[in-house]
Amino acid sequence: MAEAGPGLPAGVRAATPADVPDVLRLIRALAEYEREPDAVVTTEADLHRWVFGDDAVARVLVADSAEGAVVGMALWFRTYSTWTGVPGIYLEDLYVEPAARGGGLGKALLTALARIAVDRGYRRVEWAVLDWNTPSIEFYEALGARPMQEWTTYRLTGPALAELGAPGT
Repeated sequence: MAEAGPGLPAGVRAATPADVPDVLRLIRALAEYEREPDAVVTTEADLHRWVFGDDAVARVLVADSAEGAVVGMALWFRTYSTWTGVPGIYLEDLYVEPAARGGGLGKALLTALARIAVDRGYRRVEWAVLDWNTPSIEFYEALGARPMQEWTTYRLTGPALAELGAPGT
């Protein structure tokens, strides 16, 4: 998967392998914010493999503070829509540290994703947000995003996934 190129908004850049500890720190902070602090089992090795390795399936943009510290991130991957006939972007995680919020970094990260999508001819950027996360919902809607009211996300995981995916099933 190609890295995000030049032309990103100020303060946003493509993550490098050196950013993995910061990305994992932000993933854990997001899980804490989303009331699931023990749900993160991702390791630095996982991020190195799946974001920067030969089998990379995701990319990360990071937002730097004026002092150069990584204070935000957008972890995303490419999707494909049979309805539009072209790829899109799925935003898995967007997070900006509380002390860095309000300065435009969240918008800059979403602007960067939109720019990547437009530059590549993709027709959508989509993500999920928790129903109770009113500040994020208001932020997304202020940017023009709209909820997909008629769609419900399903997830197959744990024993159900293992059972369905077992040989001979």
